Amino acid sequence: MPLSENLVKDAIVLHLQAECWTDVVKVLGGKLEAAGYVKETYTCAVIEREKTLPTGLPLGGSYDVAIPHTDVIHVLKPGIAFATLEKPVNFQNMVDPSQAVPVSLVFMLALSEPHAQVEMLQEIAGVFQDLSLVESLMQLNDTAEVLTLLKR
Repeated sequence: MPLSENLVKDAIVLHLQAECWTDVVKVLGGKLEAAGYVKETYTCAVIEREKTLPTGLPLGGSYDVAIPHTDVIHVLKPGIAFATLEKPVNFQNMVDPSQAVPVSLVFMLALSEPHAQVEMLQEIAGVFQDLSLVESLMQLNDTAEVLTLLKR
């Protein structure tokens, strides 16, 4: 299923003000839980996973991304939360965890089947390989615009 069809409208947060990466995970996890997509164990599981298997990804442009997620046992039905951050927060680099990545966009995955993760990561990678699309996402002020832009 395409990225735009997996995005949970009630779990899109634009210009989120956060002090650290755990704030971002807690906000997005809370939105997914409130919308009925994940179990109450989900957010803590994402935080624990991020500590050992970080998901910060430098894009080489003006904005970097993180893709936090956790095991399918914490998910009720598949969905993706999305946030743009008012100011970047550091996530650790997925390739070199000793390096911090100042992240401005977060796609938080709640997938209910293990094989779906690879496919969804490929979809998301397609988004951030298009630096003009990333720039556009960062400028949006309306969640409906996010869905429209990502359907293209």
